[in-house]
Order: sequence, then structure tokens, then C-alpha cells
Amino acid sequence: MQETLVSILIPFKNTSKFLPECIESILEQTYQNWEVIAIDDHSSDNSISIIRQYAKEDPRIHVFKNEGSGIIEALRMGYSLCKGNYISRMDSDDIMVPKKIHLLLEALISKGKGHLAIGKVKYFCEGGVGDGYLKYEKWLNRLTHLGANFSEIYKECPIPSPCWMVHKSDLDNCDAFQPNRYPEDYDLAFRFFEHGLKCIPSNEVLHYWRDYDYRASRTSEHYAQNYFLEIKLHYFLKLNFEESRQLVVWGAGKKGKNLAQNLLNKKVDFYWICNNPKKIGKEIYGKELQHFSALKHFEQPQIIITVANSEAQSFIREHLKGLQMNAPQDSYFFC
Repeated sequence: MQETLVSILIPFKNTSKFLPECIESILEQTYQNWEVIAIDDHSSDNSISIIRQYAKEDPRIHVFKNEGSGIIEALRMGYSLCKGNYISRMDSDDIMVPKKIHLLLEALISKGKGHLAIGKVKYFCEGGVGDGYLKYEKWLNRLTHLGANFSEIYKECPIPSPCWMVHKSDLDNCDAFQPNRYPEDYDLAFRFFEHGLKCIPSNEVLHYWRDYDYRASRTSEHYAQNYFLEIKLHYFLKLNFEESRQLVVWGAGKKGKNLAQNLLNKKVDFYWICNNPKKIGKEIYGKELQHFSALKHFEQPQIIITVANSEAQSFIREHLKGLQMNAPQDSYFFC
């Protein structure tokens, strides 16, 4: 196995505070046949100087400047320079556990092509990790433990963007980093799903995911909620929507309204239901909101649920179960 070269893609921008810890964690890997392809996306701090110093001391580290702009073009450029048959991602502000590359590669070689190796993650933050990230971590790790990540792909991004490894030929088949669609990590997860890659279960925490106030996922417009909703709808209509079935949207909160607008703009017809007595019977965007009990009158509906409240989601699951409507064939939680 030690003869197998692993390419580790690292796009970076203004992470000088965290880069040394990131690179040191790679240098400390138990598996040593790797290359780092680091792409500087026009940093204004001394990030590139830091990583260039590491590159002088270790020929496995290669540093380039992004010829374009943004993380997608950085990833695209970096991928064109990869020499390994196995590809992995890393964020420049995170930390690998020492056995991360070894275990991901071992799993991938064992299972062969058509598989995606992933690991559990743990968030950390100087000021403490917020409840939202802790819930995401718990949800993500539960799926990773089972290898069932794609079973809830419309809820959130089910693949930890800096903690996966894939055979290069499989990544090529999934169109790698060519699409210009944000959020780019979620888009790639959908394409892994679309091409039938199977997630290899893991019970190991392999990656420490850093959170801080000016992290790109918190500050960039490309990771705003409307982008997530648009990408979910794009792939739902492409991969799961059946025109012969009645489409139903459950929920008329902010997400429900945004989804309804998107469907209307795409000229996709749908029924709209909710369990809010203040909204039932009203018209929004020319659509009348019906009581959720109307579901029993629909024939083979496909239901998109936009209700975020956990108690309400439990009620919805039980109600659908009583109607013998099962996820993911009949219902899709978009939040």
C-alpha cells in the first residue's frame, strides 16, 4: 500500500494563523506516500510564505497561485496538477489525526472503485462550538457510522468536505471540480450520489474541523441558505422528481416560501400544505395552503418537507408513516 500516491488538495486564503498546525498534522501522518497540492487563492496575509517554507523543507509539498479566483477555480487548478491515483481534500485551517490518510486509503483499496472513503469529524473552536454545528456533527457522524450518508442528502451536505478520499477515475467520472455551482462541496456530494458511489462506513474521528467567526462558510455569500436551497431543488428535479406524481410542499415558513418561489419560477406545478392554522386556507403566490390532512387524497405524492422544527419533523414522519409514505421514496426533508 505504501507504493500508492495520495494527492491532498488544499486551497487556502488568509489562513496564516492556522496553516502551520494544518501542515504539521499532514507531516505527522502514519502514511507517508502523499503529495500536497496547495493553491493560494490570492491571500493578503503571509499564508503563501508560510507554506512555501514548508515546501522548501519537504519536496512532497507543492505551492501554486490560483490563476483564476475563488475556491472552485483553485480546486480545479490544483486537481489538474495531481499525480496520485487517490484524491483527498483538506482545509487549510483544520487538523488531520495521524492515521487519517492511512485509514481512508486502506478502506478505499479494500472496497475498490465505486466507493467513497469518509471519516467522522469533530468541531473545535476557541470560544466553544455552537449548538448548530454540534447538531450537524452528530447528524453527520451518525450517517458516517452507517455509511448511509446519501440517505439524507437533501437535509444537509452529508459528506464532510475535508474528510473524504476517492479514486481519481471515480472523481473524473463525477466531473471533478468542473461545475461552477456553489456550495461546491454540496454539489460534489450530489454528483457522488448521482454516479452511484457507495460510502464506506467509519467509526473513527479522522478530522478536526475548526470554526471561527471569519471562516469562509460563515462570511461568503456562496454559502448563504438560498444557495443550499437552489442546489437541493436542482438535484431533486434532476434525480428524484417524477412528473407522473403529484408534487407536494409541506411548510410555509421562510424556506417553504423560497422553495415555492423557485418552483413557480421553474414552472413546476405543486400542491402546498401546512399545519399552521393561521395560514391554512390563505393564498401565497397564488397558491392556496391546504391542511396537511389533504395528503390522504393525493395519489402517489412526492413530498418536500421544509419544516425545520425537530418536534414538528417527528410528527410529520409519524403522519407519513401512518399513510404508508416512506422516505426517501415518497418524502424528502429539505431541512
